Amino acid sequence: MKSHFTFSKSQRNGIFLLILLIVILQCLYFYMDAPSEALVVNKTELAKYEKEIDSLKLLELEARKPKKYQFNPNYITDYKGASLGMSNEEIDRLLNFRKQNNWINSVKQFQEVTQVSDSLLNSMSPYFKFPEWVSNTAKKPVFKEQTVKRPKSFQQKQDLNKVTAQELQTIKGIGEVLSDRIIKFRNKFPGGFIDAIQLEDVYGLTPEVLERISEEYIVKTPRPITKIILNKATVDQLVTIQHIDYNLAFKIVEQRQLREGFKTFDELRKVKDFPVNKIDIIKLYLSID
Repeated sequence: MKSHFTFSKSQRNGIFLLILLIVILQCLYFYMDAPSEALVVNKTELAKYEKEIDSLKLLELEARKPKKYQFNPNYITDYKGASLGMSNEEIDRLLNFRKQNNWINSVKQFQEVTQVSDSLLNSMSPYFKFPEWVSNTAKKPVFKEQTVKRPKSFQQKQDLNKVTAQELQTIKGIGEVLSDRIIKFRNKFPGGFIDAIQLEDVYGLTPEVLERISEEYIVKTPRPITKIILNKATVDQLVTIQHIDYNLAFKIVEQRQLREGFKTFDELRKVKDFPVNKIDIIKLYLSID
């Protein structure tokens, strides 16, 4: 290790000169200023640029201001009136005037009712927007007494079991295809429908169309049927009813035994896989006792 740190005289002189050179260069770096070119400013261009910046700032401030839209002064609320600069008394006068079912139809009438100052009125009135009929009496709306359409009575309605396809097509939403489908479905049952609710089984009839049919037609001559007693029915009897297959019939009988008989038709909803949306149709074929 000693041999590595032992220098000759010439080596020591070289190290000293190297250190001295480094110190001199560092001093020159910190204390000598590099020559700089004189900066020339075009004052005309600078003023033009500053003016452009100022105009952009003004545009931005203008864009940030809340915009005012036209409005009907009859519908001024407490908040709206306060934001427009109206006092509480002026707002109350307007609201009391409106509570009496009166309407303001001009700028002059607005001032008479609210008693706002001329300066405030001048700032507000450019944004007033009255209905067209106020300024044009020819366009003033005429309110006609509305006639309430009363539903037809049983006697006024036509028999659904006797209606033709052409007559059904007079109902909005029923064309040739749907009318033929209704007639074919009706003819599947000897004697026709028991009740109009059976129309729910006709494919393609929406609730709106069904409602329109019920307004014009009703089953006046239902086909005669012998109702099945629910608490005594066998599986073979139950499967003769629409929407009940053997699997569902067995479940109904099983549930009936567990309950020791059904008390109401609504208890059928508790039967597993029972078509709840078809219960009104199924009930047409059943009786409790």
